[in-house]
Amino acid sequence: MTLQEIILDYKKRSGLSTSQIALKLGVARSTVMRWEKGEVTQITSKVCTALSKTVGFDVSSLLKGNDGRVKIPIVGYVKGGYDMFAQENFLGEEDASLAEKQLGDYYLKVEGSSMIGVGIMPGSLVLVRSTTHVENGKIAVILIGDEVTVKRFILKNRMVILEAANPDVENRYFTPQEIKTLPVRVIGEVISIKTYL
Repeated sequence: MTLQEIILDYKKRSGLSTSQIALKLGVARSTVMRWEKGEVTQITSKVCTALSKTVGFDVSSLLKGNDGRVKIPIVGYVKGGYDMFAQENFLGEEDASLAEKQLGDYYLKVEGSSMIGVGIMPGSLVLVRSTTHVENGKIAVILIGDEVTVKRFILKNRMVILEAANPDVENRYFTPQEIKTLPVRVIGEVISIKTYL
């Protein structure tokens, strides 16, 4: 990964301006602009340390062509079933590649067995990208009132169907009125699954 890619990715993820990034790193705005344009590809060790701390991974190994490893937070539990209340419980961090970091925002630990048919087992970690919209049929993290679950999300005839991947677990159906009043809403898309046996 190049310095230009690192800076542009961080700018996109953080929402910070070129000036704000320059201020954080203690360099001139014009320096960051030259990084963004790809005009400068090397940085001092002092700036490299500050940049690594800012972006959350080891920049020096990436600039040398190595696949950087990063930590992604495990922010809590999600039910592969129903009736689990939504709350954030920081459970630590999971080692991940930079590619995974670019795709997802956090991990959730799955409890329950409603999604075993797609490889989401009790204890699996699912990498989640924060979003309020997913394509029909994608596996999503859904908030139902105060409850949170992971299911295949299907929108059909203005109804929401939360489809399990286990024949022993019933699908749930929500009318347009229930979608609005409960409410039922997508809070993330499952990007990948890690299962430790």
